[in-house]
Amino acid sequence: MAKGRGSARKVSCEDCFFSRNLLCALPDDEPCATFRPAHPDGLRPPRQLRFQFRQERRTQAVWAFPTAQEQAALHT
Repeated sequence: MAKGRGSARKVSCEDCFFSRNLLCALPDDEPCATFRPAHPDGLRPPRQLRFQFRQERRTQAVWAFPTAQEQAALHT
């Protein structure tokens, strides 16, 4: 089984941007789905995965319909 990060610390509402700026309206004291870490430079969007283009490897189609002559040859 895969193990999670052992050294990662748990997040809390005190670490949330919304809680620190008195913008949180939830009564719970546990992190919610809208948790965003509080940074000195303000609210930052979550990191996104980079999109990488793949190199085109094939110059021909893997499979193609047979031509009319090939189909006629099959049925003769």
